Amino acid sequence: MSNSLVQFRTDEATRIKAVSICERLGIDLPTYMRMCMARLVQENGIPFSMKLDEFKPSRGLAAMKEASRIAEENGIADMSLEEINAEIAEARRQNK
Repeated sequence: MSNSLVQFRTDEATRIKAVSICERLGIDLPTYMRMCMARLVQENGIPFSMKLDEFKPSRGLAAMKEASRIAEENGIADMSLEEINAEIAEARRQNK
């Protein structure tokens, strides 16, 4: 199947925003346009929605922040790695 060039005009601000969104999704704008056209034909209509949620901290990041807050409240936030490892070894020893 031969390729065909498709062109259209859009304002520069919209193009810049679209390129930025595509980059965050890990694709480039031409790839996105090819995806849209392929799915449009396959579904015989507008087939999908691709959205980026606003930044929401992951559960892991939230857990780390909570652990830091608890450590700060209990005065152990500045423990060295050696002190942390000693605490872990002692807790393991007591659990045997």
